[in-house]
Amino acid sequence: MQPLVISRTAIVNSLGAGLAATANALRDRRSGLAPCAFENVALNTYVGQVAGLENERIRPDLAEYDCRNNRLAQVGLQQDGFAESIEAAIQKYGADRIGVFMGTSTSGILQTELAYRRRDSESGALPADFHYAQTQNTFSLADFVQRYFGLKGPSVVVSSACSSTAKVFGNAARMIAAGVCDAAIVGGVDTLCLTTLYGFNSLGLVSQSPCRPYDVNRDGISLGEGAGFALLEKQSTQSAGEMLLLGIGESSDAYHMSTPHPEGMGAKLAIQSALNAAGLRPEDIDYVNLHGTSTKSNDASEDKAVYGVFGAKTPCSSTKGWTGHLLGAAGITEAIISMLAIENSLIPGSLNTLDLDPELKSNYQINNLAIPVNRVVSNSFGFGGSNCSLVLGRAI
Repeated sequence: MQPLVISRTAIVNSLGAGLAATANALRDRRSGLAPCAFENVALNTYVGQVAGLENERIRPDLAEYDCRNNRLAQVGLQQDGFAESIEAAIQKYGADRIGVFMGTSTSGILQTELAYRRRDSESGALPADFHYAQTQNTFSLADFVQRYFGLKGPSVVVSSACSSTAKVFGNAARMIAAGVCDAAIVGGVDTLCLTTLYGFNSLGLVSQSPCRPYDVNRDGISLGEGAGFALLEKQSTQSAGEMLLLGIGESSDAYHMSTPHPEGMGAKLAIQSALNAAGLRPEDIDYVNLHGTSTKSNDASEDKAVYGVFGAKTPCSSTKGWTGHLLGAAGITEAIISMLAIENSLIPGSLNTLDLDPELKSNYQINNLAIPVNRVVSNSFGFGGSNCSLVLGRAI
């Protein structure tokens, strides 16, 4: 594929707001996970909750979009000079030539949960101030981002569970290649809600301790929330040092609604397709940011895929011990973490992992590793076997 320039990124999660907060936490090995005190949830688990969203106020002209998901989106859009870069892009390309490609898993479903607590006791009617289309509706996130900047290009929301905000890179790249737009905002948001916390608990997938990917005693995920955004631009030439989207690979297991293919066939296909799109060999990759959810089956399946492509040499790790599993926002968050690894010459290790599972064969890193990093593969694998791998790197 023709590489695309990633000219600006922004991020917010339980590690803090802005790229520096996440980079510092990675360097200091400081986790954002804490015992769950979200709403009235009665679960013995850890979550990565973003502080202060209760006090965030949505811009007055977008008041109908007020919900936890869009509040977190607004905080993210205000970080790292992102809004200023979008304004500059509008001047360069025009508002109708910039696309918006968002990903989310549950969107603002918390807003509906809160509305149901206030249903009319006799009629069952939801409160008049509940705005479904602007809050829970899956498209509400892209609608919010588009209106926030006054953009008029194509806008799409992908909801493919945990691969959502990785797959939006592919949607944007195809639309740019087709000439539909010249630049694109990609990324997305997912926020904590009772549906996901109790839902994953009912599946027996929630750990009672901070998650520990690839550990022999791993017992499940820690849920989190976060937002991340990137500005993709089509440029005929790239300057040395610019961050690039080099390749994308997507596949579907077609195996099971919630369990990955046990041999990692779909994941392996996505990784290999991404390398092919980038015109790179496995030995050209310096680091693999794993999906690494910390469940028994997911880690085992991904390990077979990664080992099958890269063997036992390429360093890899999961960063979910820092942020928790951000579900629909995992792809963009971990893509940005991969870019931070390149910019800071730092491979983040794995928090909370003590004893590596001897059945897993990949070169999994527990400790941080300070070495030059030029190209990274970032994996995101969702329910239903929806797989996506990205190749990111600097222009030479």
